[in-house]
Amino acid sequence: MSRKPRQYTKDKLLHVIVRGIGRQILFENHTDYMYYLSLLRKYKQETAMDVIAYCLMENHVHMLLQDHDGNTALFMKKTGISYAAYYNKKYERTGHLFQDRYISQVIEDERGLLNVFQYILLNPEKAGISLFASYRWSNYQEYGNRNQLSDSKIIEDLLGSRNQLDNLLRGISDLQHMEPGSRHRDDSWAQAVLHHVLDVKNGVSLQKMAKHDRDDVIRSLRRAGLSIRQIERLTGISRGVIQRLRQ
Repeated sequence: MSRKPRQYTKDKLLHVIVRGIGRQILFENHTDYMYYLSLLRKYKQETAMDVIAYCLMENHVHMLLQDHDGNTALFMKKTGISYAAYYNKKYERTGHLFQDRYISQVIEDERGLLNVFQYILLNPEKAGISLFASYRWSNYQEYGNRNQLSDSKIIEDLLGSRNQLDNLLRGISDLQHMEPGSRHRDDSWAQAVLHHVLDVKNGVSLQKMAKHDRDDVIRSLRRAGLSIRQIERLTGISRGVIQRLRQ
């Protein structure tokens, strides 16, 4: 059955989410994050989109967009195709990189707008990765600066200064007092196991291994303490395959 086209109205505000297929990692290193941001900057100009907020996580991306001319689908298509081509070539992989189509939610009012803005910037804290003010791959540091990728004017009109933004975010921050060691077995730790303990260049490389060798690596990852879900995210290998292997 063919998909129905998405419906848009002029100047619609949208919370957009795009995920790696099978929760696969989308950004292996600094260069990958920077390249994705360069695509956002390029295609927002081509499609007359405003990027009000963004947060790039390891295996998904959140964006708050303002669509002036009904070009959200075109913007996401251009960005997704270009990044997938870059990523597949760099890491010598084939096939889809992103999970289905992007998810989009229409924002109806000012309260909803602020809630989504908060949610996006607080994503690293909710994931236990970083305090929002220290996270490098969101637009927090761009707030109030007209020469950056994001355009936060619509939020500034509601909140005003950076101090007011900080007060808003800190007031609902779940991990404001994150304790050392709370990330002991998060995805950064899991990547360290891949990169240093097993000497694997990146998780995607497991897909190109012979089945026997791949299965041995997966068993080693399980013995090292990685969860099935972590292995799935880091390698793009399906949960069913991982679950069938005994440690």
